[in-house]
This record gives sequence, structure tokens and C-alpha cells, in this order.
Amino acid sequence: MTTTRYARLLALSTAATLTAFATCTAPASAQTLFDMLFRDRPRHAPQQPPAVMVPAEQPKKVVTPPKVAGPQYYTYKTDPLIRVDFSAIVPQRQGDGASLSAPGIDHTTVGTIEDRIEEVLEDAKATEVSSQPEGASSPATAPEPASDAASTPPSIETQTEITIQAEAPPAEPLTEEQIRSLQDFALLAEKNVAEALVAYYSQEPSFIWVADGAITEKAQAVLKTLSQADQEGLDPHDYAVTVPGSDAGEGALTAFEMELSARVLRYARDAHNGRIDPNRISGYHDFKPKEFDGVNLLRDMRASTDVAAFLDGLHPQNAYYKALRAELARLRDSAENDIIVDPKTVVKPGQTNPEFAKILTLISRRADETFRIEHGDVLTRHLGSDTYAQELVPVIKAAQRMVGIGDDGVIGPRTVLAIAGESKASSIEKVRIAMEQIRWLPSDFTDRYVFINTPAFEAYYVEDGKQKLSMRTVVGRLETQTFFFQNEISYVEFHPYWGMPRSILVNTYLPRVLKDPSYFDRNGYEVVDRNGRVVSSTAIDWSAYGANIPFDVRQRPGANNALGEMKIMFPNPHAIYMHDTPDKHLFARENRALSNGCIRLSDPRAMAAAVLGWDKEQVAKRLQAPHGRETLKVKVPVYVSYFTAWPDESGEVRYFNDVYSRDEKVRAALDKVGALRAAGV
Repeated sequence: MTTTRYARLLALSTAATLTAFATCTAPASAQTLFDMLFRDRPRHAPQQPPAVMVPAEQPKKVVTPPKVAGPQYYTYKTDPLIRVDFSAIVPQRQGDGASLSAPGIDHTTVGTIEDRIEEVLEDAKATEVSSQPEGASSPATAPEPASDAASTPPSIETQTEITIQAEAPPAEPLTEEQIRSLQDFALLAEKNVAEALVAYYSQEPSFIWVADGAITEKAQAVLKTLSQADQEGLDPHDYAVTVPGSDAGEGALTAFEMELSARVLRYARDAHNGRIDPNRISGYHDFKPKEFDGVNLLRDMRASTDVAAFLDGLHPQNAYYKALRAELARLRDSAENDIIVDPKTVVKPGQTNPEFAKILTLISRRADETFRIEHGDVLTRHLGSDTYAQELVPVIKAAQRMVGIGDDGVIGPRTVLAIAGESKASSIEKVRIAMEQIRWLPSDFTDRYVFINTPAFEAYYVEDGKQKLSMRTVVGRLETQTFFFQNEISYVEFHPYWGMPRSILVNTYLPRVLKDPSYFDRNGYEVVDRNGRVVSSTAIDWSAYGANIPFDVRQRPGANNALGEMKIMFPNPHAIYMHDTPDKHLFARENRALSNGCIRLSDPRAMAAAVLGWDKEQVAKRLQAPHGRETLKVKVPVYVSYFTAWPDESGEVRYFNDVYSRDEKVRAALDKVGALRAAGV
């Protein structure tokens, strides 16, 4: 083969190979350069046209909408009890920084009340003299006050607070030998209680509960209070103390002193704060922890001449708590119901259920003369029957109206509760849980506030200690529960925008807009970017962000707005508030746990007028104006609460279904605390 011919063949083969690579498929007649050069084939064989590649149809991408998880319920965790380190008690004596003039006596208790006031006033005068500039007039040349100095309280500038207590009798000091005798005493207590014991007896090394080789009358009064803790919905076993006999030695009496102080501090903390930390129950509970100052509590009990009254004052000091305490006593003295209906019973017309006959019997018992005239014949014919016959529907509806609930003709948990009531044991449990939960709220409610009880589906406005307004509510569904917290109402917004919460945007609306990107544009919503610019929903690739959508969505004011005419705001991290709704028919439902978490009001105009201090005519006039807000002159406390037992306006305790099963969580937490304390005895 000549060099020229070889070069020509090489060029042709290279071109063919490049063509094959370019079309991602090689010609059938020439797979390799070697074949092209040396295979015996016609020189001018027709070339096969390169195959045209048709891209395969790609499957349509399926986007699975993300989800935003809501708050969770936790497995309640208790803090371990710790052993009190009595070796850390180092008494402070005079000259060592002690603030007491005598061991065990608080400086605020020395002398009579009149003497103490005089001392404070003299100190205030001395402070004024020492703080006067050079050349200022001395007190001797200043004009005398018009009133007696001893009866005039000092100004805020000279004395911010005066703590005055009744005169206390002298206390026996703790000797170093008595303190050393505690080294082998294994006393377990909560961490803050243990720390308070060490701090108090280091500062005031003297007995509170022991004198002259015996326990005092004050100690006897405290022991009696602790033994009656069940009257307050508490467990007396949590405060049990080993009481020494009459022949007890110093070591036993010293140990008794410490144990009683530890248990009375536990009682004081439980009475004021509650036994459990509500924030450990779930993410739906949001409470600021109350302070616990064990050292000052022991000082106050040391100075008190009526320690039982002092301890009673640590319990909530409001009418609701007192009504619950009275209800607990009444229940314990009452007889068990002779007819108990399963609280979860549901019976619809045409269905058969063994609980239905019990319901009919209870209706017959409660029926008055008017009820019997209208429905007596039908009711009597069906007494004892397990079948909900169609002709009984008017009877059931009338019974529902008789007990003050929605008359839908369906027997559900709310109807069962209203007609059959709770069992004695169930009622006691609900009251005890309510007495625990009310300790999470302020001890003394203000004179003006809004109270929302989620299980009751009701909201109340209270002023001057009297309920001035009540109305039905719609609250969060089981999946989007209303929280349990307190806050302050600060403004009312009229003709509001509804700013869609992130969880609702992702969980509810994102699947819709993924299928139909124009959904928001067509349904009265605005999509706003991070710069505040309104953009079209169709211009956004909603599948690109997962749950971290960098846009806000809001519904424009109007007749179909989810918030109706107004929203009543108490800004909080849970985005919960009270508002109007266009879905008025929902207030007739028996179970009104139907919202996304906020509280819908059956009469929002009345509530807005109450918190603004207006009348309803002013509210109606304001609604004629466009979108805007009205700020309250004085903020109004609001309690978004959860009580399955709660007193009504007359003080009678009413019972409600545990719609979120939160009572079960509280009960489990209380059981854990009880078990921990029992193991530490």
C-alpha cells in the first residue's frame, strides 16, 4: 500500500470514527479503525446514515409536600432528690459578716413594730444628712414636718421596701456538736430545698421547731397542716416527718428540726408553684417559672405567730381555687353515682348500645313536669331499651336543651357528661388536677381579665371580680391544639389581614399550590417576599424550598377572610389570638375543637368592646372604617387555659371532657413525682 493511499484511508477512518462518537452510536459496517483499514469490503460501499437519537420521555417528577411538625408531648422527667450536705452548714457569727444581733433572729424582727418604724425613719434622716452637699441646711434648722414622723412612711427615694414582722421569741442556738450530729443523717430533698436549708441554718443557726428539749406548739401546728394536705389536693405522704418521742435526745431533735424544715419547704413550694413543671409536659404548655426563696420562707415561718395561716396563704388566693377546694371536700363526703355511663359513649339514631338504656333512665329522673307533658309517653315506652329509635330523637334533643348543650340529637361524650355526670372517682381526679394547674397561674387574679377555658369551649370577660360577659368559642383541633399560657391583650385589629402561619402554609396549603400554582392568586391571598413586595403565586417554584418557603402569604380583608371582622391580639410566640369567623354555624356544634389553634368567638364585637372599654355601637361605627388597629389604653390579662373541672359564675364546679387528653399527662407526671418522693423517704 502506498503512503498516499494509506494516509487517505487513515483520514477517512478518523472522520467516520468521530461521526460515530458524535451520534453516540457506531456505523454497523465499521466498528473500529482496524476493521476499516483491513477488512475486505467494497471501496465505495454505501454508508449507513447515522441513527437519529430520540430522547426517552422522562417520568414526571412527583413532589412530596413537606410537613412542619407541631409541638410534642414529652415523657415527664423529674429532677433527682439530693442528700442534704449538713457539713456545708457554717454558722455566721457576729464579726463574721452576720446580719443578726442574736443567733437565729432576723434583724427585721427585733423590737416592736413601732420601734422598727422609728429606726427606719431615723436611718432615712441620717441618709439624707450624709448625702446633702456642703453648706446645705442641717435637719435642726429645717422646718419640721406637719405630721408626726413616727406615723409617716418614708418616701420611695429614701426607702424602697420595709419588711416588718411580729416580734419572735428567742430561739435556742444550734451548737457545733448538734450540727456535727447531722453528718450521719441521710435527708433527701429537692435541690433548691437542700440549698435553702444549708443557707438558712448557716445564716441563722438556731432552732425553729424545737425548744427546751421538745417540739414546739408551732411545730405541732405545722405537722397538722402537713397531715391535712389532701384537703388542698396534695398528698400528705409527700410531707411525712418522723416525730421523735418525749424521751428523744438532742440528735433526734436536731434531725427532726431539719426534716420538718425540708418538708415544710416542699409543702410551701407545692402550694405556691405546683408539684410539677408544666413546661415538661408538652410544647403546648408555656409558663414562666415562679420564684422559690426557701431561705426567706423559713425566716417568715420563724417569725410567724400563726404558721398555719401563713402556709394557707401560700395557696392560690382566688375564688376559683376556693370553689375547687370546697368541691373536693363535697365529693369526698358524697356517695358514688348509682348509674355510671361510659364517658366515651357515642350513639346515633338507629344504633343499639347497652349504655343507651342508662341514658334514658337518667333523662327520666331529671325530667320535670313540662318535659313529661311533651315527651313522657314516648320516653316511657322505650325505657329499658338499648336501641335509639327514630321517634326518640325529639326526646334526646329536648334532654340536650334541658342540660344546656347543643341539641344535635347525637349522644356523644359531651351529652353523656351533661346528663350522666362524672363518676365520683373521676370527678375527684379532675378537681385535683385542676387544683394543681391553677397553681401555675397567678395566686390572685387581677380585677379585669379575659379567661378562656379550652375544654369548655367558652370565653369570659371579668371586671371588678364579676363575670360581665361569656360566649362560645371554637378552639384548636387535636392536630393543631390551642396552647396553655397567659399573656396581655394589647390591641384590636379591624378588617384584618390573615397572615398564614408557617405550619398551615406548609401542611395545608402547599399541597394545593403545588397542584395549582394560581391557587393563591385566585382565592384572595397575597404572596409577599422578604422585601415586602407582593408577587404572583404563579411566578414561584413552590417545590424548590421544602418547608423553608421564603415568602409570606396573607389573606386580604373581606367577607371571606378567615378572621372575619376583627382579631383581638395578645402577641405571643404561638401566633394565637381571638378573632371573628365567617363560619358561624360551627358554634352550634357540641365538639368545637375545630380551628387551627386560635380562638374563634361567637360574639367578637362584645369582646372587643369590653377590652377596649367601648360600647358595641362604637365597635359598629369603627367597622365602617377601613383596615386598622385600636390600641388598648390599659392592657388586659388573658388566660388561655385548660381545665376539665372549673367553677361557673355562681361558684358551682362544672365538668368537661378532656378533649386533648392532657389530664392523663398531668396525672402521669404527678405519679412520677409521688414515686420519686416515696423512694426518698
